[in-house]
Amino acid sequence: MADNDTKNMITLEQYGIKNAKIQYNLSSDELHDVTIAKEQGVESASGALAVNTGEFTGRSPMDRFIVKDAITEDKIWWGNINIPFDSDKFQKLYDKVTAYLSDKEVFVRDSYACADEDYKLNIRVINEYPWSNMFAHNMFLRPTEAELENFTPEWTVVNAPGFMADPAVDGTRQHNFAILDFTRKIALIGGTGYTGEIKKGIFSALNFILPVDKNTLPMHCSANVGENGETAIFFGLSGTGKTTLSCDPKRKLIGDDEHGWTNENTVFNFEGGCYAKVIDLSGEKEPEIYNAIKRGAILENVIMDAEGNVDFEDTSITQNTRVSYPIYHIDNIQTPSIGKNPKNIFFLTADAFGVLPPISKLTPGQAAYHFISGYTAKVAGTEAGINEPLPSFSACFGAPFMPLHPTKYAEMLSSKMKEAGVNVWLINTGWTGGAYGTGSRMKLKYTRAMITQALEGHLDDVEFVQHPIFGLSMPTTCENVPDEVLNPKGTWSDAAAYDAKANELASSFKKNFAQFEDYANEEIMNGGPIV
Repeated sequence: MADNDTKNMITLEQYGIKNAKIQYNLSSDELHDVTIAKEQGVESASGALAVNTGEFTGRSPMDRFIVKDAITEDKIWWGNINIPFDSDKFQKLYDKVTAYLSDKEVFVRDSYACADEDYKLNIRVINEYPWSNMFAHNMFLRPTEAELENFTPEWTVVNAPGFMADPAVDGTRQHNFAILDFTRKIALIGGTGYTGEIKKGIFSALNFILPVDKNTLPMHCSANVGENGETAIFFGLSGTGKTTLSCDPKRKLIGDDEHGWTNENTVFNFEGGCYAKVIDLSGEKEPEIYNAIKRGAILENVIMDAEGNVDFEDTSITQNTRVSYPIYHIDNIQTPSIGKNPKNIFFLTADAFGVLPPISKLTPGQAAYHFISGYTAKVAGTEAGINEPLPSFSACFGAPFMPLHPTKYAEMLSSKMKEAGVNVWLINTGWTGGAYGTGSRMKLKYTRAMITQALEGHLDDVEFVQHPIFGLSMPTTCENVPDEVLNPKGTWSDAAAYDAKANELASSFKKNFAQFEDYANEEIMNGGPIV
């Protein structure tokens, strides 16, 4: 924590927050204790802080806005993902939020994003709640005492979960909002206690800044590095195994969610921590994450017994139960969080239709097509009203956080892939032997074995066969994986039913990709399903 002299120098008057009682850069332990003292959280049996985020237990995509102005007007991919917000209305809403925070106790943290010094982004986070500030401590990078002495924030996060907007007056859709203003360099969040909005605001900003100003590719991915110095990158939407599979005891973790890929062919972590789903978590299957849940970690929306033991299978509050922890809670990490020489990229999908192979090797055109598509599937129970599997597409495996057109990121990825000579693999962590409800989830030990074989180059010399509908190259053998698992059609009891389901999914791919066809070249178009 910062010394008293530094604390006394901090003022929030320049932000419009007056007469606030400022708690500056409190330690994780202090914020833990303050949260409990305020009865805003409780301590679990493992020592982690457990909080309930209230009405919102996940992001609210329709309430995420970007101020439309001279910087953003001609660059942002405007639409249902990047929703425009008027600059004057932003200023009025900001003034209301800062007035709301005035005369209150507020928690201020100076931190930064991007582990590579050449891309470092200084951030000041102003929180209404202590546990929100503890989340910022966990998820952003932590300056040294020396760095804090001359700290100048470039971006500011103003986070007021207790402030409710008036849609009719403020221009929001409802009472909650998360708004980025690239001119003022402010992320303004209100009406929601879901902590993920804090980090995703800054990372959405970086997803604009890095490609536009730095010619660097931002990626919604995890990454790790092997003993040979080769970096592996894992793209995937929530629930596909991105955090789990990057936590490999034989490889050092660079980060689990957000990275940049530079022109110098290095990969750097945006973050200083991890934010993992904990639904069905067990120490046996995911020991690294399980053991990271200790004092300093924050559990969100979990159910505990009277002794503070967490029931990770209980989803009565939400399916999106979470934990945030500083990256140093993981033993095997890369320090600093930078990797070199990317050699393998894995696209993770949880295909609930049981159609896609558990592992397949992609051509550059297929890689671009599947990157732009960003496919996974939603299964029954994950969202209200979903009773059977539904295909879900999120461009670049992170559309809600990508301000530019997806093809911009795809072109950058394709160029870097070719320059670096990387292998690209599609990994299905979803269902085999049938669709959700009939088949079974792919065993984690098989997925880990396939990834290990790919990383170690053992799949370079095996025979591949082409998937008849998706055109994907499937290995016929892989050590520690039964051969019959590798071709999905063979795991179904009814081959005709498999073909029908595969054609149905292929049609969903093509229907989704129609919105990108005018921007995609022939190589990318040829990377889609054959039929």
